[in-house]
Amino acid sequence: MIMNEPTMQPNKTVSPRHGFSVHQIAAIGIMSAVTCILAPFSIPIGPVPISLTNLAIYFALYILGMKEGTISYLIYLLIGLIGIPVFSGFTSGPEKLFGPTGGYLIGFIPMAVIAGIIIDRFTSKRFLCLAGMVAGTIFCYAMGTAWLAYQAGMDWKAALWAGVIPFIPGDLIKMLLAIMIGPKIQAQLIRANLR
Repeated sequence: MIMNEPTMQPNKTVSPRHGFSVHQIAAIGIMSAVTCILAPFSIPIGPVPISLTNLAIYFALYILGMKEGTISYLIYLLIGLIGIPVFSGFTSGPEKLFGPTGGYLIGFIPMAVIAGIIIDRFTSKRFLCLAGMVAGTIFCYAMGTAWLAYQAGMDWKAALWAGVIPFIPGDLIKMLLAIMIGPKIQAQLIRANLR
């Protein structure tokens, strides 16, 4: 009597991975570096400058996904916190991160999580990705404005005019760039087996 040996189902008996692969670590490092390069270039229009930080985050979410994209931003924050001038205007340190405009820097974390969850699930649905970015940005605006009003002794109206209203058109343009270019970069990475 011949007994059949049990067959293994592909990809179903593999234990879940723990930690990150070398490729993932390298990709996170590269996107942290990209953020460090883009974010310092800013246009000072008041207490809150126009910067490319959120654009770098949007692209990191498309390239890395929510988890790794958010981690790449956290690494960027740590780099700036220890004194390397990677924040807007080539500034750095705790006084910047916890100063009047620091609420926006911290607010980019939940923005990345909210937008990243939507982008991960609905990459090909541009309207939903845009809605996710808008929702995340509103959360960031709220955190940043509350912190700016508290730290700078402003009322809500003054804080909104200083840190939100002038930025809405530019932020929408950044989101549109991300939803037009991000999926194309992502598709190329998938084809090259790099994502």
